[in-house]
Amino acid sequence: MLSLSEENHLKTIYHLSNHGQDAVNTNAIADALNTKPASVSDMLKKLAQKELIEHIKYQGVQLSKLGTSAALVVIRKHRLWEVFLVEKLEFTWDEVHDIAEQLEHVNSTVLIDKLDKFLGFPKFDPHGDPIPDPKGKLDLPKQKPLFEYHINQVGKVIGAKDGQSSFLQYLDKLGIGIGTTVKIIEKMEFDGSVEIEIDNNKKANLSKEAAKNIYLINC
Repeated sequence: MLSLSEENHLKTIYHLSNHGQDAVNTNAIADALNTKPASVSDMLKKLAQKELIEHIKYQGVQLSKLGTSAALVVIRKHRLWEVFLVEKLEFTWDEVHDIAEQLEHVNSTVLIDKLDKFLGFPKFDPHGDPIPDPKGKLDLPKQKPLFEYHINQVGKVIGAKDGQSSFLQYLDKLGIGIGTTVKIIEKMEFDGSVEIEIDNNKKANLSKEAAKNIYLINC
C-alpha cells in the first residue's frame, strides 16, 4: 500500500522520465507537483527506502522496476476512470482529468479489473493515451505531431499532448477529437501555421503550437 503522495510522485517521475527511461531531477518533480524541492527530497528518500527509485549520480532519480510497476498501476486506474467518465457519465474530455486524479487512488484491484471488463477492455483513454493492461504492458501507437505531416498527407487524430482544458475546448470548437480525419492543405513558412481539412468537410487554420500538440497516426 502506498500513500496518495507516494503514488503521485511515482506517476510524476514516470511521466517526466520518458516512460521511466531517463533520470529526473528534484526541481523538475517539484515544478510538476507545484511543491517545494525540499518536500520532494524528503519523499524521494522514502521512495528509495522502499526500493521504488534509484539515484543516478549527477542526474537525479529513476524508477526501479518495482517503481515503474507501481506507477503504471496508478496510470492504468486514472485512464480507465477517464474512459468511464466520458463514455458512461457523458463528461467531456476536458472535464475528466481532475476527477480521475481523485479516483486513481482507490486501492482495489478487483474493482479496476471489473471496470476494465465493463468498459470492454479499452486500449486508449479519451485523450488518446494508452491504457496499461493488468501486467503493465502498454500498446504504444506509431504517432507523430500533426506539424510533422506534409502537404496532402492524411492522418487520424489519436491524442492531444496538451491536456489543458482550454486547449481541448479549442479542439472541440474546431470539431477535432479522437478519431477525426485530418488532411494537410498548406503549411505557412512565415509563422509555421497549418491549414487543414477536417473529416473531408471543413477547413481550419492551426497555429504552429497547436499543430505540435495534436498527434496523428497514418490512415
